[in-house]
Amino acid sequence: MLEDNFNYYHYQVEEEISIKNFLKKLNLSSRYIRRSIREEMIYINEKLNKRNVDLQPGDVVSIKIPDEEPNAIPEDYKVEILYEDGDILAVNKEPFMIVHAVDFKQTGTISNYVQCYFLKHDIHRKVRLINRLDRDTSGVILIAKNSNAHSTVARELQDRNILKKYYAIVEGVVEGSGIIEEPIDRGPDGILREVNPNGKYAKTSYEAILSKNNMTLLRVVLHTGRTHQIRVHLKYIGHPIVGDTLYGNETELINRQALHSYYTKIKSPRTGEEIEIEAPLPQDMKNLLDLE
Repeated sequence: MLEDNFNYYHYQVEEEISIKNFLKKLNLSSRYIRRSIREEMIYINEKLNKRNVDLQPGDVVSIKIPDEEPNAIPEDYKVEILYEDGDILAVNKEPFMIVHAVDFKQTGTISNYVQCYFLKHDIHRKVRLINRLDRDTSGVILIAKNSNAHSTVARELQDRNILKKYYAIVEGVVEGSGIIEEPIDRGPDGILREVNPNGKYAKTSYEAILSKNNMTLLRVVLHTGRTHQIRVHLKYIGHPIVGDTLYGNETELINRQALHSYYTKIKSPRTGEEIEIEAPLPQDMKNLLDLE
């Protein structure tokens, strides 16, 4: 009996077809299929296959997901798991957590924590980050468990086919909803971004949820992915994010920008089915609005 879905892709054959043509129809990258053929990782009815045979209805094609060496130093820290299947792991990034290790020697990052989680659960894979968040921003981080899942979901992210929603608490009272379509470019210092007619197209939509203490909780959707886009656009409309010392004002109420990636919807790289992932509003943001 072949191992579980963490180690194999399994596909049921529904019509007579050659193995070569069957593989072309799968929701797998062509690069991954070529590697699977080259490294002899394809099985038919639990038997290793090395030829272009004809498949029959009822046959089961299995593609092995190879084990890998760690690409980060395992470090024991309990990260909150939001979702997990054979291809994807989603964690809730805490404020001030660094997402990605710069080199193999670095510790104290989500990469280190997830690598430890993998080893504890007998998952012999590299940590492949699909998205990232600024150090002070909290919320959903996606990790792929194999190269095919990474390339498939990362391509969806690049093509803007993944829905991402944020909570932002901004200064002042905002009513209703709106769309901000203003180009963003680097500022004179090369670090800060700014709205500039010579910049790249950027689109952000927002909806006010509640106002309290002269602050407003917004639901924000990114339609493009420019650096610091939400922070720049909200500053542009006169409502910078509370605690954002780069684009707004210092405050004693919170020690970071009040920005949280709370919702992500992706398609499973294995089945194509939609997966919805949510991360609850963190306590430091709740405190700003006296929420329980």
